[in-house]
Amino acid sequence: MAVKSTFDFDQMLSSAREAYAEELLRMADEGLDFTFTYSDNVAPSSSAGKLVAKYPDRCFNFGIAEPDQVGASCGMALAGEIVYAQVMGPFLSLRSADQIHTDIAYNDVNVRLIGTHAGVTAGGGPTHNCIADLALYRAIPNLTVVVPADAAQCCKAIRQSYSFQGPMVIRIDRAGMPAVYADSDYDFTFGKAIQVLEGTDVTIISAGSPVYWSMMAAKKLQEQHGISVQLLDMHTIKPLDTAAILKVAGETGNVVTVEEHSINGGLGSAVAECLLENGFSGRFKRIGLPDEFAVLGETDAVYRYYGLDPEGIANTVFELLTK
Repeated sequence: MAVKSTFDFDQMLSSAREAYAEELLRMADEGLDFTFTYSDNVAPSSSAGKLVAKYPDRCFNFGIAEPDQVGASCGMALAGEIVYAQVMGPFLSLRSADQIHTDIAYNDVNVRLIGTHAGVTAGGGPTHNCIADLALYRAIPNLTVVVPADAAQCCKAIRQSYSFQGPMVIRIDRAGMPAVYADSDYDFTFGKAIQVLEGTDVTIISAGSPVYWSMMAAKKLQEQHGISVQLLDMHTIKPLDTAAILKVAGETGNVVTVEEHSINGGLGSAVAECLLENGFSGRFKRIGLPDEFAVLGETDAVYRYYGLDPEGIANTVFELLTK
């Protein structure tokens, strides 16, 4: 059964980049013991800045030395600490790949790498876009990869990660994001997809902010064409909920993935591998960023340019179903 969702964009706008630190601050106030490392993009006025000001003895600033930060976080975890490490997304996946692979994952330590500014939200243009990270993370053993759909779900992931064993990446974007869920009264378990919408004609599988865009696309498809869309929030990219994928693929026979990531190696690739290895013969389409350095522009304009906005998603789904 689908959970209770919301289509109220204006009322429900919130920031996962603020929410993760707000949750960490609540956890610290409750007496939970952890260490926080961070890079140079944490402002004193931000929620993370407030955590640093209130608990300076457990917070460590590494400036722009992100590989050193990830390596040191591993050392702290080997000494028995639970470590939350905030790193700007492109510098986490691209500059710190060796440390994630060899220090964090190989040692299988309790470090939660919080990669902010994911997708095209960094504001620094093509060199700062974080659109190849999931391809890297999926290939690294021992690494759990979580992409929360909204700020409240990000808090759930942060809270549950405290008792989780092993390394984890939590991928969030830079700016405000609409809430997918009307409230927090739903089950969230790492590795278990959430049914956001029920439908019979096509299944959309998404993660992160695109879950909300997909909701809006589903609404357009229903209102304009009478197409019934089932929507899955695949918040955990690794381990992938293959049982949920095969179930919905069997129910609708048409599957579309939507992600703010390169079309290569991310959620769409993972779902395609699962479907083909299990004999799926229906229609399938990946919606994501093409194999190029993304154009420079305001974030919403970039989404529209690549068909990642609700109208673009709806058009792609409609074309797939009416070929």
